[in-house]
Amino acid sequence: MAKQPKELTDLFHETLKDIYYAEKQILRALPRMAKNAQSEELRQAFEQHRSETEGQIERLDKVFDLIGKAPRGKTCDAIVGIIEECKEVMEDFSGSAALDAGILAAAQAVEHYEISRYGTLRTWAQQLGLEEAADLLSQTLEEEKRTDALLSKLATGQVNAKAA
Repeated sequence: MAKQPKELTDLFHETLKDIYYAEKQILRALPRMAKNAQSEELRQAFEQHRSETEGQIERLDKVFDLIGKAPRGKTCDAIVGIIEECKEVMEDFSGSAALDAGILAAAQAVEHYEISRYGTLRTWAQQLGLEEAADLLSQTLEEEKRTDALLSKLATGQVNAKAA
């Protein structure tokens, strides 16, 4: 029997599973990042983003429902790698003035990955005529952009200066 060629709907679903897994891993990593942050502002940013991440997972559940698929993740090697790097920074720089800069840099790597994924998923949802899914993905995309902007502000406003 001939194998069916994959289509954009398949790619959308696979990428959705990827970001679902990533969000679940991020949700698990954020409390440790907050606990290790020396800056109160950075700690608060991680705690706030943890709450947002919970809402983002709920939105992803809705997107899965809209396409008639069960919410399920698949291993996202990119996020696994970024989180491992963050763990290394937290271990290697514990007690160092550079710790917050390292944690923040890892958090921004996560945000940039998420921004890329959510932007792509939103565009594909629009292409596939999944307007409600596109709207849900857009909400999350905007949250990720705001988090990235906040992290940039913290980095340039205080965290990197303290690390120097």
